[in-house]
Amino acid sequence: MANSQTSSKILAVLNGKGGVGKTTTAVNLAAIFAERQSVLLVDADPQGSASWWADRSDRDLGCDITQENDPSLLGKLKNIKEYDLIVVDTPPALNSEALAAVLPAADYLLLPTPPAPMDVAALVQTVRRAVLPSGVAHRVLLTKVDSRSLGEALEAQNMLMELQIPACHAFVRTYKAHERAALDGLAITQWRGKNAAEAKADYYRVADEIQRDWRAS
Repeated sequence: MANSQTSSKILAVLNGKGGVGKTTTAVNLAAIFAERQSVLLVDADPQGSASWWADRSDRDLGCDITQENDPSLLGKLKNIKEYDLIVVDTPPALNSEALAAVLPAADYLLLPTPPAPMDVAALVQTVRRAVLPSGVAHRVLLTKVDSRSLGEALEAQNMLMELQIPACHAFVRTYKAHERAALDGLAITQWRGKNAAEAKADYYRVADEIQRDWRAS
């Protein structure tokens, strides 16, 4: 349990558009980190996808979850001391007041995006407009990567490196397992079915990489 005198570390999962694997990333990383520490998942997306996910099963994701869109409350995340880590699923809108409240409170930003050139180009603009001015440590995470064309992901990683935008070495491949787990209200770590092991391993690699960043900071 977190020290009563220490604020929680805050990880915000961010992208200015939807459909990029943002909620999938927030839910699964919250569940993985909750295996070793106390975690609160904050659903700040007006669509409420993370809350919908958690409500679909009577099984616990392993972390606490709350839905909160009020910018004045989101701006006080640093005042929460009951958890080791707070994971925030942010709204897919760069001009939202909720996102503006979360950014200054965050310790680390994870930016999921598919590796398609148009998606990466849009994310680069997000980094330049919202992330770099915040001064918060961050990495891009390539999601929805087609296992049959990994070259696209490698090209995207190289492009980001050339632009001096940090990207995770790990990436998340696209599997039906992610959709099935969400429909069952389970984290990918809890789900059993085709490609569950591969899908789970991808997110464990991401979590390990984030934790290495935290240890180095």
